[in-house]
Amino acid sequence: MQISSVLRAAVVPAALLAVLAWSRMPATQPARAPADHPPSAAPGYPGPRVAVSPASDADAAAPLPGIDVLLRDSLHLVRGKRVGLITNHTAVTRDGRSDVDVLFATPGVRLVALYGPEHGIRGNVDGGEHISSRRDRRTGVPVFSLYGATERPTEAMLRGVDVLVFDIQDIGARPYTYVWTMTFAMEEAARRNIPFVVLDRPNPVTAKAEGPLMHWEMRRRGPLITGAYPVPLRHGLTAGELARYVNATWHVGARLSVVPVAGWRGNRWFDQTGLPWINPSPNIRSLTAALSFSGLVMLETTNLNVGRGTDAPFSYVGAPYVDGEALLRRMRAYDLPGVRFEPADWTPRGEGWMQFAGRRCHGVRLRVTDRDAYRPVLTALAFLVELRKMYPNQLGMGPMLQMLGSEWAPAAVRRGDDPRAIYARWERENAEWERSVARYRLYPAE
Repeated sequence: MQISSVLRAAVVPAALLAVLAWSRMPATQPARAPADHPPSAAPGYPGPRVAVSPASDADAAAPLPGIDVLLRDSLHLVRGKRVGLITNHTAVTRDGRSDVDVLFATPGVRLVALYGPEHGIRGNVDGGEHISSRRDRRTGVPVFSLYGATERPTEAMLRGVDVLVFDIQDIGARPYTYVWTMTFAMEEAARRNIPFVVLDRPNPVTAKAEGPLMHWEMRRRGPLITGAYPVPLRHGLTAGELARYVNATWHVGARLSVVPVAGWRGNRWFDQTGLPWINPSPNIRSLTAALSFSGLVMLETTNLNVGRGTDAPFSYVGAPYVDGEALLRRMRAYDLPGVRFEPADWTPRGEGWMQFAGRRCHGVRLRVTDRDAYRPVLTALAFLVELRKMYPNQLGMGPMLQMLGSEWAPAAVRRGDDPRAIYARWERENAEWERSVARYRLYPAE
């Protein structure tokens, strides 16, 4: 058997609608860390071993997601074991086969439980809607919801599971709930000494990090499912890298293995991989939407529409009360990189939650002209500051506090500080965070 592609490296121990629905979500506690301050180190504990062999030249020509690498040379992680799989419709092999179907049919692997995140195991449930448990029609395997009565697997859900596997395509934004479903499950696996395996996938919007780093004390300013651990708003990590960072830095103590993407580099966009694009949730319908989400999701916690109910979610900013022409002039004055602003009027329509459904909205349409230069968080911050100046009594910020990540940033926005100065301070904070997270990254730039 060839050398495993699972990373071997010792580590020290260590969405908006979820925000809007916070009051009706069950409380979620981290496994080891107290709510009021970060955990201290655990002296003498060597920590779990996680594990990746270098990608070959052949891999670089055609990146393989973690599920393909598992099937190719790392089946020992699940062979002969009863497997619980946390997954959804985005978890497919390079040739488009579902993880559920592939693992169910793999000799020596016994798939005994499935766990679905927000939007459900098939990805067709609107954001914020609670989901019930059931059985998978094709395989008969029980499906447990991790976005309903509970956000983490319970003792009963994990009964009879020998190894817990996670495979879901994330989009690299802190409020997007999938990675926090992963960390909650990893914490529960650690409590029960169940090995935890992440089948990794590319960060579709590259390894670039941007925006406010969430300070530890701000976790409780919103639901943990939209920000359980300190990362920037656009965090630039894959699910596997984030699992490594959380497990080691915050001392979760999981028996973690990460099966990496073979042949991917951190500066490559998803449409450069040749992998099939599958909408990870109903309103992330393009790579551009995934990129803009990490900024515009902040505005969605206010009384603004950002394109839900249109053919291009996360491409608009406005509301019925907004003077679109005035907002356009203010935004164009910033001369922000990689994006063009156009006047727009639209009426949100359709199923699911949206601001101002059926009402005519006025504002600005965003056109990304250079995705490498575009800074979605800076752009959203400029919108926020200008709209607060225009409508100080109409634009609230309450649910946004967790997303802004600190006590000082909301105060700066309320004062009307220059968004470029706010952003520069975020960049300084992120530089320190980048140094701390570098050891957990798996995919260098080309």
